[in-house]
Amino acid sequence: MELLKEKIKNEGRITEDNILRVDGFLNHQMDVNFITEVGKEFKNKFENEKIDKILTIESTGIALGVATSQQFGNLPLVFGKKVERVSRQKEEYFYKSEVYSFTKQSIYNVIIDKRFIKKGEKILILDDFLANACAIFGLIDIVKQAGAEVVGVGVVIEKAFQDGRKHLENKGVRVEALASIEKIENGEVTLK
Repeated sequence: MELLKEKIKNEGRITEDNILRVDGFLNHQMDVNFITEVGKEFKNKFENEKIDKILTIESTGIALGVATSQQFGNLPLVFGKKVERVSRQKEEYFYKSEVYSFTKQSIYNVIIDKRFIKKGEKILILDDFLANACAIFGLIDIVKQAGAEVVGVGVVIEKAFQDGRKHLENKGVRVEALASIEKIENGEVTLK
């Protein structure tokens, strides 16, 4: 997606520790026109799949999911909530998966109400970044708990120098990235 590559080059920031920040247009302040184009691109990538619902994780994924849902004629969008823990009373009502965040160096739970993913449904998972795929595997775990099926994973930016894609594809999961970063060195981003 050329627009995304331009945004990364022109508006992305590289921190001192070589981390790409896209908070000016994607995951803090959002460029709504850009997010709409992201939704169109995901529609193009997955238009031949039978999809019942879109699944993502809070918070950036919600905007991506809304834009994509609209392109598919308003498919239902479900998002996982990040919580520290789930009380025993709530456990029977929620699917839960434990996720490790490399960015925050912590573990959190993703929960989704059992009413919102049903057995046999075809699920498209969306996320803003793909690095090690921990959050995505948490969502896949929830889809499996529900007896539903993942038809694919769409990510806005893939860190191709990390193993997320390889781990997902080794499990038979289709992955579509709108931009892939080959490396980040000396304050520069090299896109594939």
